[in-house]
Amino acid sequence: MDGKRQDYISWDEYFMGVAMLSAMRSKDPHTQVGACIVSEDNKILSMGYNGFPAGCSDDVFPWAREGEPLDNKYLYTTHSELNAILNYRGGSLEGAKLYVSLFPCNECAKAIIQSGIKTVVYDCDKYKHTPPVMASKRMLDAAGVRYYQYEHTNRIISLNV
Repeated sequence: MDGKRQDYISWDEYFMGVAMLSAMRSKDPHTQVGACIVSEDNKILSMGYNGFPAGCSDDVFPWAREGEPLDNKYLYTTHSELNAILNYRGGSLEGAKLYVSLFPCNECAKAIIQSGIKTVVYDCDKYKHTPPVMASKRMLDAAGVRYYQYEHTNRIISLNV
């Protein structure tokens, strides 16, 4: 063989794969979401997954989805996108691209916009008809943040080497 391999993965496959691998770190029993932020020249800047803030034990805080507000996860968990933004220690995220396994909510959209991220690539949009996601899209559109859904290639990528 004289030429380079032709079956290598695309940048979108690579970075969405990193986001999905990050999601596997989440201890949430219901929803695991991962995010990966990359620079304009395709360098990984930061990653994150959904979970509790540092110092808040995942053995003490609740994982339930229902019940009284102080007894379920929603007031305590940090979403993967926000974790990825907060995990970045390198300065500005201006012009960066965010890969995320679930379309960002309105609160994460605010952080995405304010951090300077200009593109969001998402996998799943199962909450598209909910007010938080509709508000998110409205803000992203107004702020000029481009977003598009990841196109699956149906390639099998295995970590069992």
